[in-house]
Amino acid sequence: MFYFLSKAIDFLIMPLSIVFFILIYSFLTKNDRRRRQTVALVIVLLLLASNSYLVTKAINAWEHKFINLAEVKTTYDVGVMLSGGLITNSTPRQDHAALGDHGDRILQTFLLYKQGKIRKILITGASGETLMARKLGETRQAAWLLASWGVPAKDILFEENARNTRENAVFSGRILKKMFPSGKYLLITSAFHMRRSTGCFEKVGIKTDPFPADFRGGYNGFTIQRLVPDPDAFAQFCMLWHEFVGLMAYKAMGYC
Repeated sequence: MFYFLSKAIDFLIMPLSIVFFILIYSFLTKNDRRRRQTVALVIVLLLLASNSYLVTKAINAWEHKFINLAEVKTTYDVGVMLSGGLITNSTPRQDHAALGDHGDRILQTFLLYKQGKIRKILITGASGETLMARKLGETRQAAWLLASWGVPAKDILFEENARNTRENAVFSGRILKKMFPSGKYLLITSAFHMRRSTGCFEKVGIKTDPFPADFRGGYNGFTIQRLVPDPDAFAQFCMLWHEFVGLMAYKAMGYC
């Protein structure tokens, strides 16, 4: 129920939807003072949410710190890679994998394996009935990429039922407890998603160490140009806002 409810109301909590509802209110209200106030509020919100300098600063504060491969001193039994945006499918005729928005997770997982930091790779997450029926689910395409780069198929495991982070933890946890009951686990996901992910795995009794990938922040030098409204910055803010609200919802539900 939580999964379907969260998807149904997702659009209501996004910044663009909030701005849209405020504008509708300003259009419907008969009070001129309130109309001016709501329009001014929209302008301020859009200026702040599209400010590249402020958005990058917020993302840097939110994301997990960068970890170098040399800093990983332990050899882990399993590297757990969360799916979701790993692969993009541009056309039904596509005969090869193409990296999606979060494809860096695949590269970082590969590097960890080749460096001997992880012995096995567990890819967790469902893709969609149409793709799964054609054996083109994200997990399988990501595994194909890893295998083509030299990772033996026997070292790649799958969990293909999870639809969200909570289920990633629950379903992966069952596999890990059964196959590697005393193992050490490294969690690989986007840096902005690491707070919620580690919390969910810990909640189901799986202790993991983080290895963040897919960083969205970075160097944040100040220039006048970065104060100009930027659509890319607004998109990044929407991503950050969605993750923040998601974490709060998960905490409220006791998922992390």
